[in-house]
Amino acid sequence: MGKLFGTDGVRGIVNKDLTPELAYKLGRVGAYVLMNKNNNKKSKIAIGKDTRISGDLLESSIAAGFLSMGVDVVSLGVIPTPAVAHLIRHLGADFGIVISASHNPAEYNGIKFFNSEGYKLSDETEDEIEEYIMNHDDVDNRAEGRDVGLIVNNENSTDRYVNFLKTTVGCNFKGLRIAVDTGNGAAYRVAPKLLRDLGADVLIINDQPNGVNINENCGSTNPQKVVELVKETNADIGLSFDGDADRLITVDEKGNVIDGDYIMAICATHLKKHGKLKNNTVVATVMSNMGFEIAMKEHGCNVIKTKVGDKYVLEEMVKGKYCLGGEQSGHIIFLDYNTTGDGLLTAVQLIAVMKEEGKKLSQLASIMTSYPQVLVNARVKNENKVKYEEDPVIMEEIRAIEKKMTGQGRVLIRPSGTEALVRVMLEGKNQNELNILATDLAKLIERRLG
Repeated sequence: MGKLFGTDGVRGIVNKDLTPELAYKLGRVGAYVLMNKNNNKKSKIAIGKDTRISGDLLESSIAAGFLSMGVDVVSLGVIPTPAVAHLIRHLGADFGIVISASHNPAEYNGIKFFNSEGYKLSDETEDEIEEYIMNHDDVDNRAEGRDVGLIVNNENSTDRYVNFLKTTVGCNFKGLRIAVDTGNGAAYRVAPKLLRDLGADVLIINDQPNGVNINENCGSTNPQKVVELVKETNADIGLSFDGDADRLITVDEKGNVIDGDYIMAICATHLKKHGKLKNNTVVATVMSNMGFEIAMKEHGCNVIKTKVGDKYVLEEMVKGKYCLGGEQSGHIIFLDYNTTGDGLLTAVQLIAVMKEEGKKLSQLASIMTSYPQVLVNARVKNENKVKYEEDPVIMEEIRAIEKKMTGQGRVLIRPSGTEALVRVMLEGKNQNELNILATDLAKLIERRLG
């Protein structure tokens, strides 16, 4: 068995990589580890899921694991990942589970854990769970008789989450026409209800999940669908969510895609203007565009960068007591309100800036200009994917490329966490030149490490 936990929980093709047997073990071992950290008191866990057909299979399996350990289960039903993070605290749960594979196709699913404060588990705790599953047959205790856990279905989870989100803004959205693509995912009920409650005219697509159409040519990884809807309906803004609604990609009234870097830049400068950008700092990842850094510097905001993954952004935010951070992909964290990337929270915060500033999204987005980025994958031997820094030929070529860019571009090499790949990302001013340089560098890495 390979490594279980990636950057966002345990994920794989259902009944191949992620089986009900593994989900059951995750429930039992997860309960064992987390209850020990909870001084073995009677515990309660909240479980939510997205719209995948396999959600019921995995929920029943992992719930059985928890129940067998005497842990009560609150089933939240189909609901966004960030709603679970919020409701854990609201319900007084000791930990939480989300069953989702985010932006991946329907045949994939995943299991991610949250602690009692709504934060994803630390790498150390995940390693502890993983080590036990991989090196032991089973945990050595089991609830018996009247001590087994109970399942309670929570019928009000969506309303509670919507009501919470409405409290985070101080204006209504009357007069705005909003185009929404829910990706046939977990936001399909929540998004239209939230935006209509706030007074917006909402036009919605891909809100008919059938278990297998989640993220299918729609959602945040396919924003062209909402681009077309914005243009057809003259909407003021377009919103495109991924399968579990923890990320958001937006579209301005002209049909231009506005990614996470732009959203962070807009919200950071608005918060700074009102004295609410804590420690005058935004946390981003190494994938954020150079144009974002330049814009933040011009507006007197500091930028701290982490490795890719919103959990690492969050760790830095907590450590430095910052309130805003995120990823270019649309995972944005407003730590004053929630403890994970939250697409719906991001949407209402951004729209509130539009209303309060009295500006169109295209005007707000003019705060920054993106540099072209090119990403090319180099296929290598799995054991070699972290060895590029040890290869003098590869390192010499990287230095030559950086010298050629004369300070107006950069090279970022990133080994894949799950595949035998090295990701080559180049950023600069000339798209055609970047394509050639990135492709040639990827081929060199394949020859040297493949």
